[in-house]
Amino acid sequence: MSRLFVNQFKENDVVSDVYRMRNKTLRTDKRGSRYLQFSLSDRTGSVVAFFWNATDEFAQKFSEGDFVRVEGGVQLYQNKIQVVARKLVKVETSDVVADDFVEHAEQNVDNLDKRLREILDTVKRPALRALVKIFLDDKDFMANFSQSYAGVRLHHAYVGGLLEHTVAMMELAQFIAEQYPKIVNRDLLIVGAFLHDVGKTVELSGDALAPVYSDEGQALGHLYLGAELLDRKIKELEFVCGTSFDPILALKLKHMILSHHGTPEFGSPKVPMSREAIALHFIDSLDAKLNEFQKFIMDDASASNWTNYNALLDRKLLK
Repeated sequence: MSRLFVNQFKENDVVSDVYRMRNKTLRTDKRGSRYLQFSLSDRTGSVVAFFWNATDEFAQKFSEGDFVRVEGGVQLYQNKIQVVARKLVKVETSDVVADDFVEHAEQNVDNLDKRLREILDTVKRPALRALVKIFLDDKDFMANFSQSYAGVRLHHAYVGGLLEHTVAMMELAQFIAEQYPKIVNRDLLIVGAFLHDVGKTVELSGDALAPVYSDEGQALGHLYLGAELLDRKIKELEFVCGTSFDPILALKLKHMILSHHGTPEFGSPKVPMSREAIALHFIDSLDAKLNEFQKFIMDDASASNWTNYNALLDRKLLK
C-alpha cells in the first residue's frame, strides 16, 4: 500500500502511517478532559491532529520532532482538515524512509544558484569580485552551501534553506542599495549578504533528515566560523594573486559577519558599527522572521484566526 501524504488527506480517509510530530501541547477541554494537540508533517506539508483522553505520562513519551506511527481518521472541522488519532507510537529515525520527510526549498536549487551567481556578477570592485570567485570556484564549498539548512528548527530549516535565505537577502540588498546610493556601498552590502552565513556550512552536520550542530558549531557558532572561513579564503586569494588583500575591506566584511545578529543577546560579539553592517542586520532579521512567521502559521494546530502562543516568538500570530 502506497503512503498517504499529508497533502493527499481527504475527509473520512483512514490514516495508518508514520509522520513527524511538531508543536505538541497537552490541553484541557471545557469538561476537564485532557487531550494532546499537535501537528503531523511530512515533506508535503502539515496538518492539525488530536489525541483525546491523553495523560501527562502519555504526553511525555513524545518530543518535538519525533517520528510517530499514527492510526486514526481524517475529519473536516470548520472547513479545515484535521486528524483524530486513536493510536500513537514513537518510531526510531533509523526506521523512517528519509525521502518521505526531507523538506526542500520551495524554489529549485539550481535556479537559486544561478540567481546567486547573476547578482554576484554585478559586483564591480575588483578585490570583491576576486574574493567572490574564490568562493564560487570551490566546488566542495558550493555543493555544501547549496544543500545546507539555514537552521535546525527556526528559519529556512530545510535542504537548500541556506541558499534560499542568502539569495533573498541579496535581492533585498540590491533594493536597499538602490534606495540609499549615497549611504550604502552596493558591492560591499551584496558580498556581505552572500558571506554572512557561510559559517553554517560548518556549524551544522548530520544528514538531511536529522541535522544537528557540529562540535565546532556548538563550541564556536556560525558567526565565528564564518569569519574564520573568510580569513582562510582571503589567504588563499593572496596566495593565488601574489598580492595583499585590502585590510580595511577585510575588516569591514568580517565585522558584517560578526555583527549581523545585532546584539550580544542574540549572539553577535559586536553590534553593527558600519552603514552596511546595520543594513545587513535588518535585512537578515526581516527575511528570517518572515520565514519563521510563515512556518509557524502553516504548522499551527489552532482552528482560530490566531495561532497558539509561541514561546520562542513570545506572542501569538494573526493568520
